[in-house]
Amino acid sequence: MDIIIRQIEEEKYKPDDKLPSERELCDIYGVSRMTVRQTLLELEREGYIYKKHGLGSFVAPRTFNQNLDKLYSFTEEMKKLGKKPESIVHQFETIPSTKKIAEKLKIGIDEEVHKITRIRLADKEPLIYEITYLPARMFKGLTKKQLETKPMYDVFREDYHIPITKAIEKFSVTKVRSEEAKWLKVKSGEPAMLIKRYLFSGDRICEYTTSVAKGDKFVYTVELTD
Repeated sequence: MDIIIRQIEEEKYKPDDKLPSERELCDIYGVSRMTVRQTLLELEREGYIYKKHGLGSFVAPRTFNQNLDKLYSFTEEMKKLGKKPESIVHQFETIPSTKKIAEKLKIGIDEEVHKITRIRLADKEPLIYEITYLPARMFKGLTKKQLETKPMYDVFREDYHIPITKAIEKFSVTKVRSEEAKWLKVKSGEPAMLIKRYLFSGDRICEYTTSVAKGDKFVYTVELTD
């Protein structure tokens, strides 16, 4: 296992490369079939490889580690990793809020909200499909062009003078739906991470976002102290 991990880290095996078969690994390293199978199970569990039924084992794409100990933005985190972030504003509309969205944003039912659907990419690879709701009364006159010109949180601070004070995020496992699959370039039904974010400015909720992140692309880290 250590040998294969080192070869992956040294890029002898690159993302999506096929590993030698079980029998070939037995011959290469002079170990039993049971040892090879256990090694592959552990590598899969640790996120180094993935399996395709009937085809074998492949090197897993690299993941992005996101620390959750402070407020973060997708754009800034990707830049730190040396990636080129990009956001495609797929849809922008101002609509009456539903009962569900009104409860999330703590506003009146039928009060207008801006609904923004975006696809977040890094180095041209789609990673996240997200839908954001903003109270229209807090962001009067907001346009699609503003969101295409600069990051959303820069728009909050610079165009509307709304400081961001905290965020609450809830994580759960989900399956990619057909519309999301089309934009993320994966198969419908694949596992993914569902993230629900409530963003605050003081005691006001200024954003509610649901994000569907590719299940094999992100690792979220929380540091706990006593």
